[in-house]
Amino acid sequence: MTFQEKLDLIVAKNNSLLCVGLDSDWEKLPEMVRKNKCPQFAFNKAIIDATYDLVSAYKPNTAFYEAQGVNGINELKLTCDYLRKTYPEIPLILDAKRGDIGSTNNGYVTFIFDYLGVDAVTLHPYLGAEAIQPFLERQDKGCIILCRTSNPGAREFQNQIVGKEPLYRLIARKVVGEWNKNQNCLLVVGATYPDELAWVRKLAGDMTFLVPGIGAQGGDVEKTVKAGLNSKKAGMIINSSRGIIFASKEADYAELARREALRLKDEINKYR
Repeated sequence: MTFQEKLDLIVAKNNSLLCVGLDSDWEKLPEMVRKNKCPQFAFNKAIIDATYDLVSAYKPNTAFYEAQGVNGINELKLTCDYLRKTYPEIPLILDAKRGDIGSTNNGYVTFIFDYLGVDAVTLHPYLGAEAIQPFLERQDKGCIILCRTSNPGAREFQNQIVGKEPLYRLIARKVVGEWNKNQNCLLVVGATYPDELAWVRKLAGDMTFLVPGIGAQGGDVEKTVKAGLNSKKAGMIINSSRGIIFASKEADYAELARREALRLKDEINKYR
C-alpha cells in the first residue's frame, strides 16, 4: 500500500484532515510525565491513545528527540513502533527536513524508512531532484517537499523572483511536473499564506499538501481549507502541534488534547 492510499483510507474512516504534531518538547512536558522512565514516549502514547480516532496522521519532529541524545532517539523509535503496532492504519510522517547528496541520503533513507518505519518524510529541495533521488525511489513512501513554508521569514528566499516568478512557484512546478514520476510527492504549503496556497492548489491539481501553521502560528482555518481543498474535498494534511498536545500541563493533558483535536477536526470539516 502506498502512503497516499493509506492516507485516503484513514481520511475516509475518521472523516478527518487533522494531523497531530508530536513535538514533545522536554521542557513543556507535564511534571508528572517527566517521572516516567521514557517520558517522551509515555506522553506521546497518551496523546495517541486519546486522539487516534480523530486524526489522519501523526507527525513527530526529530529535533525534539535528537535534543535528548540517544535517549531521545530511543523514545522516537518507541513512539513509531507503538503507532505501527497499535494503530497501523494511521500514517506516520517524520518532520526531518532532510535533503543532501545522494550517498548521504542513503543513510537517511535507511534510518527514516527502515529503522523508524515511517510512511513519509519532509524534504527540502535546495540540492535538486538528483540529491533526494533515494527518497523518491521509495514508491510506497511519501516525499513531502518544502514549497511555501509557514514561518514569517519564508519570504526571504521563497518570494525571490527566479526568472519571472517567485521561487516557491518554481519549486511547485518542478515537483508537480518533473519530480513526481512515482506519484509519491506531496508539497508543504503553510496555512499562514492562503493566497499562495490557493495558487499552488490550482497548479498541483489533486496532489496532497502538508499544511502547517494552524494553531500556535495563527493560520486561519476557514481561509486555509477553502484555499487548499482538492476536487475530492480532501488533499490536505492540516497539522497542529503545540495547540493540541500542550492544551494542558496537568494530569488531564490527554483529555484536553482530545478535546482540542476534536474541536479543530470539526472546525476543519465545517468548511469542507
